[in-house]
Amino acid sequence: MTIAGSTVLVTGANRGIGRALVEEALRRGAKRVYAGTRRPLVHPDQRVTPLTLDVTDAEQIRAAAEAVESLDILVNNAGVGLYAELGDRAALEQHLAVNLFGSYDTTQAFLPLLTRSRGAIVNVLSLAALAPVPFDPTYGISKAAAFSLTQSLRVALAGQGVSVYAALPGPVDTDMGPQGDIPKAAPEAVARAIFDGVDKGDEEIFPDPLSAAMAEGWPNSTSKLLERQMAAFVQAVPATS
Repeated sequence: MTIAGSTVLVTGANRGIGRALVEEALRRGAKRVYAGTRRPLVHPDQRVTPLTLDVTDAEQIRAAAEAVESLDILVNNAGVGLYAELGDRAALEQHLAVNLFGSYDTTQAFLPLLTRSRGAIVNVLSLAALAPVPFDPTYGISKAAAFSLTQSLRVALAGQGVSVYAALPGPVDTDMGPQGDIPKAAPEAVARAIFDGVDKGDEEIFPDPLSAAMAEGWPNSTSKLLERQMAAFVQAVPATS
């Protein structure tokens, strides 16, 4: 799957990684980039079509899906990080509403277009999907759930020709990223690496120096081997009428 000549939709496109993904898609020659944001967006490039899209608002998701005529790549980037304690149930529910159900609902709405184009879904997750982050545990729970969703979509949609990717960045220098004096990747570099991974067909994309340390061993990791085993089992089960 290449970006050049494709129609791309990026949620959470007004800042951080989302804004960088919009610019990188344009740089790579995307034919059309739909920029999903909660607030009005103005962009100087005529290839950018702003969409009012709060991924927790069912009506806005429905309206956005009706406004898009064709779609090759859906990038579920919209997310929230509240830096709450594990006992804060309200924070957990908000994390799940955006980081899990927002991606789920958006994907379901645009799935007919993606199936028609035999396109791709890119879920922007986090290394926190693989191991808990002590300073934001409820965020990690939501990203782990979103990673499981990504794997499930990959199995479910393989027969329809839709590819599903998980981007798993470490700390990124954005408003939502961790504060403090720790190494953080530039969002522009992360966006480039995400689309590089899509171009190469990497199902899991580790788009920054911290996460990249996992990339070499990931294809033979226990998690990836088990995913393949489960996928093969599903494919071997005959469909019931």
